[in-house]
Amino acid sequence: MAERQQAQEQDKVKRRSNFEAVESNLTPEQVKQEASRCLNCKNPKCIAGCPVNINIPAFITALKEDNLEKAGEIIRETNMLPSVCGRVCPQERQCEGNCVLGIKGNAVAIGALERYAGDNTDVKIPKIKPSGRKAAVVGSGCAGIAAAADLRKAGHEVVVFEALHELGGVLRYGIPPFRLPRTFLDKEISNLKNMGVKFETNVIVGKSVTLKQLKEDGFDAVFICSGAGLPKMLGIAGENLNGVFSANEFLTRVNLMKAGRDKDCPTPLRTGRKAAVFGGGNVAMDAARTAVRIGFEEVYIIYRRTGHELPARLEEIRHAKEEGVIFKFLYAPKKIPGENGYVKSVELEVMELGEPDGSGRQRPVGTGKTEIMDVDTVIVALGTGPNPLIQKSAQAEGLEIITDKHGYITIDAEKCSTSLDTVYAGGDVAPAGESNAISAMGAGKKAAKAINELLSK
Repeated sequence: MAERQQAQEQDKVKRRSNFEAVESNLTPEQVKQEASRCLNCKNPKCIAGCPVNINIPAFITALKEDNLEKAGEIIRETNMLPSVCGRVCPQERQCEGNCVLGIKGNAVAIGALERYAGDNTDVKIPKIKPSGRKAAVVGSGCAGIAAAADLRKAGHEVVVFEALHELGGVLRYGIPPFRLPRTFLDKEISNLKNMGVKFETNVIVGKSVTLKQLKEDGFDAVFICSGAGLPKMLGIAGENLNGVFSANEFLTRVNLMKAGRDKDCPTPLRTGRKAAVFGGGNVAMDAARTAVRIGFEEVYIIYRRTGHELPARLEEIRHAKEEGVIFKFLYAPKKIPGENGYVKSVELEVMELGEPDGSGRQRPVGTGKTEIMDVDTVIVALGTGPNPLIQKSAQAEGLEIITDKHGYITIDAEKCSTSLDTVYAGGDVAPAGESNAISAMGAGKKAAKAINELLSK
């Protein structure tokens, strides 16, 4: 069996000072060699591991046969974001994690092959027969794009409302361009525009326009996929000091507003010498690697468990280490001392692992010992929650959207329907399972299927 093919990567020292893509595509020769490793299993577990059930063996076979266009068509039957998903999905826990070859060796590089096919093919615009129906999609992230594509294919007029001035949701403001080059994100969105999907930016549903007004404007169904943009903070002393950021704010200012990258940025970012990032997921890695690129001399990932429990993608962890990010395990933030209104240091409690918690991982337990670490910037990457704006504005108009105790919109797991007729929700605003790009797309496709059934009656 041939060895798994590896894409060329930008030099680890050079990439510390730029936002260009770290990893390039496989070469055509590598693609064919990697495709030849696929066993084309009779019972392909890789498909079951994909939240949108891409016919993985079929598109890989097309690549093996030098039929690139066919490979792109097969993928886009279920996934309109192959260039995105090939770069940001946690393949090791999904498609590649279910690959038979991975049992005793290296799984087929499904993500790299998907990315290659997505980058090098264009969407064939289907013939669309107008249905006379109209659907609104609230949010232009992964779930919104997936839903908009399937709703448009069914013939409905589709309008996507985006709160920010640029499209893409978390793909635009949350994921750095060195991980997801904007050229490919723009291409994927252009494909939807060419299909006839309409986009309106700078529209905050719940403030600029309400659900009731959308109904009055003739929308037959609404899909809420506004994401989870409300940061979860530490709840410790010193959290309001200058120099403390949520990862959402930090990444949005750098990725979307180009703070730290453009001297004429309208919202400049004060860059210090030492930054501490609290968290161990992909967002924490993105924040740490971004901090390196905008000039911090030392960047630390502070995580309360060990490296074995880090939830981030293995590739992101490796890249962060290569770029000089320092990992400190078994530490938790206790206090943020300040001076003249600015962060001076962080007080950390030394942790140890105890009994497993509900996630199956060993629970971190405080030892009572503390250490002081000098830093001038703190970035909190401990997760996010849903913004309650839409729910509150609906309630003010006499419409109640039922939510759980954490504020997530309660939905039917199969149809993504909410407590309001013709209103659906999915993605991070109503999470079910792992929160990532492809899972959000799966939710968008479920919602679109249910809405199509509703509008066909």
